[in-house]
Order: sequence, then structure tokens, then C-alpha cells
Amino acid sequence: MKKMITLGLTALMAAGMVMSASAEEKVDLSVIAAQYGQNTTDWWANFVEEFNADNPGINLNVEVVSWNDIYTVVNTRIANGQAPDILNIDVFADYQADELLLPAQDYVSEETYAKMYESFLEQSEIDGTVWAVPDLASARALYYNVDILEAAGVEVPTTWEELTAACEAIKAYDDSIYPWGIDMTTDEGQAAFAYYTWNNGGGFVDENGEWALNSPENVEAIEYAINLVNSGYTNSDPANDTRYDLQDMFGAGQIAMVIAPNSLPTYVADGGYEVNYAVASIPCNTGESVSAGVMDRFMCFDNGYSEEELAAITTFFDYFYDDARYSDWVLMEGFLPATKAGGEAVAAADESMAAWVDIVGSSKFYPTAKAEWADVKQGVIDAEQQALLGGDVQTLLDDLQAEIAG
Repeated sequence: MKKMITLGLTALMAAGMVMSASAEEKVDLSVIAAQYGQNTTDWWANFVEEFNADNPGINLNVEVVSWNDIYTVVNTRIANGQAPDILNIDVFADYQADELLLPAQDYVSEETYAKMYESFLEQSEIDGTVWAVPDLASARALYYNVDILEAAGVEVPTTWEELTAACEAIKAYDDSIYPWGIDMTTDEGQAAFAYYTWNNGGGFVDENGEWALNSPENVEAIEYAINLVNSGYTNSDPANDTRYDLQDMFGAGQIAMVIAPNSLPTYVADGGYEVNYAVASIPCNTGESVSAGVMDRFMCFDNGYSEEELAAITTFFDYFYDDARYSDWVLMEGFLPATKAGGEAVAAADESMAAWVDIVGSSKFYPTAKAEWADVKQGVIDAEQQALLGGDVQTLLDDLQAEIAG
């Protein structure tokens, strides 16, 4: 049964127009999933094949969409009344504010729900209700090419002053190498905003949780990042060079330093690169480095399900979060687990991942539980890209703050 119901759901239900699947027919289950790397599409294809074989009463379809396109694809489907049953993405609060989602505990079994780290579940809580469950997480750190830094005669930078000096020295050593990588694309521009503002004492919100996008700390931070670009210390096209482009350049020895997730080693290895790298804290301007934690989610749209359909959704999550299968999913792209058993399995499989589990637990996260987050995310990216074109950072962030906070 193909469900075409989202925005007009309440009216349709009142009119008795939502039909249940009969006991004889299969339940169709649609999932839109984000593409994390080179292995995501194949992993999901194998998952679908195994799931459908093990659950003959369910016809699962998973559509894998790139991060650059997924927001447009999903929002277009919703606008056309064609929301998926399950969505794998980072944001959720705007969908919840529009009353499009089911509470997580309506479709996740108690056994599966209990596997998840409480701190991760809290990231998707609004007014005491959890509206999405954690898919996986990552933390960010500075990766640097050991050989390039040694050849240029520079130490690993820990402050912005040291970073600028290191970039200058690397540029003088070999002008063909980008000293520093910056991604201000629609893929990761919000991460760039976080890296620089959090490490300058600023951020998206103030100590009271109110939007503070144009704080002096934020303006200084983004001006610093833009100045790195204008000084020729970074990749030449930060508005279009995605994190994957930067990771490829780093693997190929074309970038000396880049902030990247804990999945970078897997990406580099899968790409066939051989690079002598090491990991360090993100350089800061405040004396205390802040890592960015990123958590993505699964959520379920309220498409007026029958008991059979809701049971099929529960089956999907039980199947996905099976300890062995979920650990395989996390290790597949080198991410961090969102379940306790997954954490133990990942640490056992790779000792270096144990430290990352601790890092993500102490990271700052995007304020994704605020309904305005989707607009803020796009807004800071737009501001960065306008600043790359010569726009005044103070004016751009003032305008964004006024738009978001009113």
C-alpha cells in the first residue's frame, strides 16, 4: 500500500479515508536514508534484500539520497503529500512543529529503545517527548599530514595565531598544497560555523538557550575563517568543496590540515589513499578546544497507520538495531554508535574508536531541538557564502539574527 498522506492527514482520518492493508497483502514501507559515504548505498541494498527475505509480509524500499539533495527531496515529497514512512536525516524539530511526526515510543519497541544512550535520546526531546531516535554519531577533530608539517618545520597548531603561522609556513614550503581545508557548502557549512564560533567562545545560542547568531564572538570567528580563505591558505572553492572533496584532497596529500569526523580513516582507506596522518584537537582562540558532535536520526511520519503498518515499522527498527547488524552499520563508514552494545562492539573491534566514544560524549551538539534550527542551519551557510563573495559578516549575521529571533 503506497501512502500519499501527510499534510492533510487529520482531515482524511476524520473522513475515514485512511485505509488499512488487508491481511493478505504486503505492507509497503518506504525509507529515505542519507548517503554517508562510498559504502552506504550498497549497505542499504543488502539490508533491504535480507529484511524482505526475513519478513515476507513487508515490502521495504530504501531510497539513499546525498546530503546535498536530501532536504530538497524530503521537503518536496512532504509538500506533495508523499512523506516517507521513515526518514534518516539530522533535523527533526521543524517536522515535529508541523505535527508531522509520531513520538518515538509509538513505533520503537521497549527492548530496542532501551539500547540507546539516554544522552542521545535527549537531543530529540521536546516538551518531555522524544520524537526521533539516534541513527549514529560522529565527533570532529583536526587531522594533519605529518610529513607536510614536518617538512614545513611547523608544530601542530593549537591556537588561531599558531594556525595562521602554520598556514603561512606551509604555503611558503609548497605553494601547490592547501594548508587548511574549509567546507562552507550546503553539505557542511553549519559545521564550519560551529568549529570557529564554538572555539571563540560563541555559538548558535547564548547561555540561556536563546539565538545569538550575531554575537561579537561569532562575527570575529567567521571573519577569521574568511580571512584564511582570502589569504590563500585554504582550498580555493569552499562554497562548493564538500567534506568528501576535502577528504579526497587530504588523502591525496593536497591538503595539510582539515577538521573531519572520526570516519575519515575509513574514508581514506576505502579510497585507496596512503597518507601519514595524525589527530589533534581543533585549534581555538579561547584556551579550551571544543569538539563538534553530530548526531543523525530516524523519525517516523504520522501517515495514519493501521496496526499492521505500525507493527512493520517496529519490525524495521528491531531489525536495524540488532546488535550485530547495527555494529556492522556503524563500522561500515567508521561512525560512532548510538547504542550501548554498539559502543562496546565498536571499541572491541577497533581500540582507537574507544577514545572517540568518549569525545562524542563531551562534544557540543547543534541545537536541533529548536524549531528554527533548519532555518538557522541554512541561514549561517548563506551568510558564510555571501561573506566569501565579499559580504560584511557583521551585517550578514545581524540580518540573520533579526530574521530568526524577530
